[in-house]
Amino acid sequence: MHDSTKEIPFKVNEQKNSKNFHIALLAAYAIGLHSIEKLIPTPVPWFRFGFVNIITLTTLLVYGLKAGMTVTLIRILVTSLFAGTFLGPAFVLSLGGGISSTLVMWSAQSLFGKLFSPIGLSLLGALTHNIAQLFLAYLFFIRRVEAIIVISPIIILLGIITGTFNGIVTGLVVKKIKETKEAQKTND
Repeated sequence: MHDSTKEIPFKVNEQKNSKNFHIALLAAYAIGLHSIEKLIPTPVPWFRFGFVNIITLTTLLVYGLKAGMTVTLIRILVTSLFAGTFLGPAFVLSLGGGISSTLVMWSAQSLFGKLFSPIGLSLLGALTHNIAQLFLAYLFFIRRVEAIIVISPIIILLGIITGTFNGIVTGLVVKKIKETKEAQKTND
């Protein structure tokens, strides 16, 4: 007689290890994408397109808040250590923007479910990220509201453009992941 109870803990462990592996891989993708993005010239010296948010939002939609926040924090920590900006102004702005946008995207998804598409969630994340960074820049570094008021429309407009693009790409990636998972279930 075959004892199937011994297989259950192994299968649960295997699924947990697979999930952890995928989250680690997503964090590595986020770090790599961030590094590539830094090479792209931008209209404003410290502006980034936020392509890495494709990875964050994908992680949130597929694995949830804990995984999404893990990817966000690993990316910010590792890239700031490599860039030599750890605990400096860029780190503070990135950390504040990353945490707040991840929480807002997750909250909107959790509270309103299907009401927000990946594009809507990405736009919320981009707007939150920009507002958090502008607030932190004012609070800790600039202390001149005129400068914030002048730069805000430019930053928010660019955030809308990149947030829309990132949402479109995230939607395609999540759709492909779901199709792949369905195909695997069918084959098992």
